Amino acid sequence: MLAEDRLQTIVNLVNEHGSMTANELMERLDASESTVRRDLTRLSQMGRIVKVHGGATAVARTVVASDQSVNERHGVNTEAKTAIARRAASLIGPDDFVYIDSGSTTERLVDFITETRATYLTNSIANAHALLVKGCRVLVPAGELKQITEALVGEQTVEALRRYRFTIGFFGTNGATPDEGFTTPETGEAVVKGIALSRTLRPFVLCDSSKFSVVSPVAFADFDDATVITESIPPELADAANIICAGNGQDGR
Repeated sequence: MLAEDRLQTIVNLVNEHGSMTANELMERLDASESTVRRDLTRLSQMGRIVKVHGGATAVARTVVASDQSVNERHGVNTEAKTAIARRAASLIGPDDFVYIDSGSTTERLVDFITETRATYLTNSIANAHALLVKGCRVLVPAGELKQITEALVGEQTVEALRRYRFTIGFFGTNGATPDEGFTTPETGEAVVKGIALSRTLRPFVLCDSSKFSVVSPVAFADFDDATVITESIPPELADAANIICAGNGQDGR
């Protein structure tokens, strides 16, 4: 069995049963103890399973299948969002063409932006207004205004974004896991996020640590397609190369 096939088989077995011992995996895979333990270590570092004494357990996950309104999200994890937003805002330079996604954490990001010489494009009406008040140059795409998240979505939004190339971008997400990627509940917003992220030279996903155990129905990017800014890195992702921990200058490497 090829190494990658063996890793996927382990993940499938652990997810199916909730947990597996190393001996059970050795038997199922017809593999040596050293091979299984090495694979469990690697999968744990990737965040795909949780390695425990004598075996592995599945990563605990919550499935979030519907959007909350921006107002509902404002009061959730406020300290984490503040730390993340402050760090993200410090990355913007005067010559940047910046994409800012909709969402409560990206709204907090706008609060900390001091670079008014950069050009900003956002699909969030609230973000556009806040940037304008700061004296920034602001662009908004065409599209349909989604009531619950106050975001512009739809074919017109997607077509507008295809014309741009952003130097840096900041994206919200409902869930973030190495195997499922960055996920969100609704297809329209997922398409907009995915297109904008693919048009961004340096994409950052603003993600408080609670979202590392969440999966939503629609993926908009793979986990390694962007750098994650979070306030706390969980142990199973401690070796991830694309995670920045806000507030202490450390990354996941």
